[in-house]
Order: sequence, then structure tokens, then C-alpha cells
Amino acid sequence: MAALDGLPTLREVIAEHGLSARKSLGQNFLLDLNLTAKIARAAGDLKGSDILEVGPGPGGLTRGLLMEGARNVLAVEKDPRCLPALAEVAAHYPGRLTVIEGDALEIDPLAHLTPPIRICANLPYNVGTELLVRWLSPPAWPPVWTSLTLMFQREVAERIVARPGDGAYGRLAILAHWRTDARIVMTLPPEAFSPPPKVHSSVVHLTALPAPRYPADAHTLSTVVAAAFNQRRKMLRAALKGIAPPGGIEPLLLEAGIPPTARAEEIDLERFCALARALDAARSGAT
Repeated sequence: MAALDGLPTLREVIAEHGLSARKSLGQNFLLDLNLTAKIARAAGDLKGSDILEVGPGPGGLTRGLLMEGARNVLAVEKDPRCLPALAEVAAHYPGRLTVIEGDALEIDPLAHLTPPIRICANLPYNVGTELLVRWLSPPAWPPVWTSLTLMFQREVAERIVARPGDGAYGRLAILAHWRTDARIVMTLPPEAFSPPPKVHSSVVHLTALPAPRYPADAHTLSTVVAAAFNQRRKMLRAALKGIAPPGGIEPLLLEAGIPPTARAEEIDLERFCALARALDAARSGAT
């Protein structure tokens, strides 16, 4: 039985190649090609772009990306069992799919990609957050990618798009909102996957801004935000004591328009950036 693209259905591919999902690799396979095509469309117009996909598994989203017209897809897959299935997809779309076996945390894909570049992936649960932080924290901005369209557990997706006052608001929201427009574009129930995870999953689309929303040094902002949210129940004058310059943290909080008794979840991105700038100015003045 052929699927939408003339290849075997994903259930047939999984059965033929013995691709039972492995929990150790964070695998949950999405089997409906209508859904994978919908995710690919959420990434935007793919016809003139190279696509980086991490964790393609049996190739469901890969096929969706190619069906939707991606110029080229670079798929990074850690599980060698999936390579024969991906080779069949590559043969069906000659010259448009490159598969690299390896760990996405250890591979630099840029040698294989030509701008404009979009990243679209049903990320393995066990590495998704770390990859997102890396993509949001390159040495220079704007990044090499124009957009990220990524599937996470719904709880993680809500942390990415959260705003001050939300229980999910924290470091991920600050990093995402500082340099991108981020929104949830789709939520999928557990039964859409094989095996079904215990939670819903959501697709987040992040579009890179030409420049950060507010000026701040990336390392300083990351340090401030990490310290603030690592002890989120504490007042900021206590939570940030460990990164305070000799003059103390309270004058800098006031300079940034932040009450010293406030907690991290109450502070918006603009004031965190102002605090990062004040901290850098205080440090440079002390040297």
C-alpha cells in the first residue's frame, strides 16, 4: 500500500525495518503523513530553503518536508536502525536528502547547508531543550537559520512562549522572546504517536528577529536570568546576591526599574536587559 508520496506507509516502514521506538533515545514516532505535512507547512515556504531536521526516525516529517517542496533536507539521526528507511526516502527524492548518522549535540551541520536555512524537527524529548538553547544562543546574531519549527512536550512549549506572571515563565521564555517571535502553532494528543507518550506535544514556531529586542550582552543576560530563576521563590535582592558587584545588587535593580523585593517571574524582558546592562556598567566601572 502506497502513501501520499508513493512510498510505503510509515507503519509498513516501521514493520519492515523493525523500528520499535526506544525510550533511551527519546523516540516517539509520528505516523500520520497528513500531520507531518501540516508541521512542514507550519515552517513556512520551504521551496527556496535548506532544512535541518534532527531525529528523523523512520522519516515521517522528512517526507512531509520533501513533499512540501524543501530544496534540500539534512537529517541527523543517531539511531543506525533508521538509516535504511531514510535511504529509501533519499532514493525517492534524488539529490534532495542527505542523512548524517550521529549525535546532533556533537555535529556541526553548516558545511552541508546553504542559506536560507530553516530548522524543523520532532525533537527527541531527551535533547530538545538543550538544542533549542544552543540555537537561541549563537556567538553572533542574526543566526544562520531564519526560523525554528520544533515539536516539544506541551509543558516545554508553554515555557517557551510564557509571559511574566505565568507559572511557566522562566529562562526559556526570556531567551526565546529576546531574539525571536515565538508561538505555538499546533498541539497533538498522545495517540498521534507510536508509542503514545504520557503527555500532549506542541509545535512551536520561532522566527529570528534581525536584532535582539533590547540591547544586552548575551552572556550577562543569561547569567542574570539563570541566577534569578534558579531561586525563583526568593526576592531578587537575595537571588542575585551571588552575581552582585562590590556595590551590591540593590542599586542596580533600582536603576533597571526593578523593585528589590520583586521575584523573577514578575519581571519582563526589557527590565532584565536593563539589569544586564547596569551590571556590565558596574563591573567595568569597578575595573
